[in-house]
Amino acid sequence: MARKETGNSFNKILQNKFYPIIFLALIVFIAVVLLMYVNNITRVKILEQREAKIISQLKNIFPDMDKYELKENIYIILKNGKTIGYSFIAKGKGYGGEINTLVGINKDFSIKEITVLSNSETPGLGTRVTLSSFTDQFKGLKSADVVLSKDGGKVDAVTGATISSRAVTDSVKKELDKNIEIIKKNNY
Repeated sequence: MARKETGNSFNKILQNKFYPIIFLALIVFIAVVLLMYVNNITRVKILEQREAKIISQLKNIFPDMDKYELKENIYIILKNGKTIGYSFIAKGKGYGGEINTLVGINKDFSIKEITVLSNSETPGLGTRVTLSSFTDQFKGLKSADVVLSKDGGKVDAVTGATISSRAVTDSVKKELDKNIEIIKKNNY
């Protein structure tokens, strides 16, 4: 007789109108906990890889660098304890999404070099802002010249990718102006 009652209790639970809601809430809760766990594991590795990529690019831009200091999102590039340049990340909104550019500048605040760290632009068009034919145009420019040539500056846009070209140019100029002020104010 005890078995019949157990079977009837289970059937009553299944027939309860709140059972599907409770069951679904439990499944969602378990999924969220698992996603949070996996995110915590992978987030650290992603940040480490991102930092390693930035350091690698800093070494490409400043081959004489022996170390750096990060202050207010500005990499202060050092050789034998003396500042030889600065670097920072410029973020712009391109046609397909965000474009992250690492900008290296000399002590006189002219651009030493830029390199696109990441982008989600259209392959074959917008991604051409990563090519040296575009990025090399920034070398030696001061802030006033970091504008597309059709707007009076010295940077030629990539044909067919004006939005991406403008995103890089505008973000580099904006961050250059902002970070030069921070460097001067704090005497880095």
